[in-house]
Amino acid sequence: MKRIFLFLATNLAILLVLGVVLSILMPILGLDSASNSGLLFMCAVFGMGGSFISLLMSKMVAKRSVGAKVIESPRTQQESWLVATVRRQAEMAGIGMPEVAIYDSPEINAFATGASKNNALIAVSSGLLRNMSDDEAEAVLGHEVSHVANGDMVTLTLIQGVLNTFVYFFARLVANALNRGNNNYFVYFMTVTVFQAIFGILASVIVMSFSRYREYRADSGGASLAGRQKMIAALQRLNSNHQSQLEGQLTAFGINGKRAWTELFMSHPPIEKRIAALQKYHS
Repeated sequence: MKRIFLFLATNLAILLVLGVVLSILMPILGLDSASNSGLLFMCAVFGMGGSFISLLMSKMVAKRSVGAKVIESPRTQQESWLVATVRRQAEMAGIGMPEVAIYDSPEINAFATGASKNNALIAVSSGLLRNMSDDEAEAVLGHEVSHVANGDMVTLTLIQGVLNTFVYFFARLVANALNRGNNNYFVYFMTVTVFQAIFGILASVIVMSFSRYREYRADSGGASLAGRQKMIAALQRLNSNHQSQLEGQLTAFGINGKRAWTELFMSHPPIEKRIAALQKYHS
């Protein structure tokens, strides 16, 4: 319930901010919402603006949604090891020291988020710390540090923003064409909703394709930072446990066991493919 409320409140705040921005910029730029150029501008503001505001707020939202507690001063040997390992890997990857946090969850999972390479957060679940060896946990941390070093969060946000813009734009173009001469706003709204869903599904295939690609890159980075065998062992450990249920950016190390055409909508490649890729390119 807390996550749902936070999600709704955050998105409502973003919509209000972008609405104010539009009300100021549209008259200044001389754009009319009835024209295609005005419509495209509006869609770009909501599509790109929403994505980047979400990125800027990602650390705060992530911490609150899972109850992650940032390690300010390590109190245990385990916390000291976590911070020291992330610091060493961050130096090897050439990025600023991320915040390191732990959140309470029985699942084996970890995620990285943040607006830039030097302003990131890496969080691990208590389940990961209980069920993984130090070598396996080191590989997971290397995977997340690689996400940060590769700029995956920013790149994914840019791709999502561009696709959102065109999903909104083309849905409204189609709705305008189908409802020409019809002043029934409800029919127009429903048409927009239907085509936005259709185009959104097609856009998600592109986003998920990039997401799967970035997972292979992060696995490779984790192998370089921690060692190939440690990375493979970590993936094998994940494969033997229940799959994580976190969504969006919070599934940075999660896996999905579905196959066939549903793989198009998976954010992570099947785990055996990830292991095979490590064996092939790090042999």
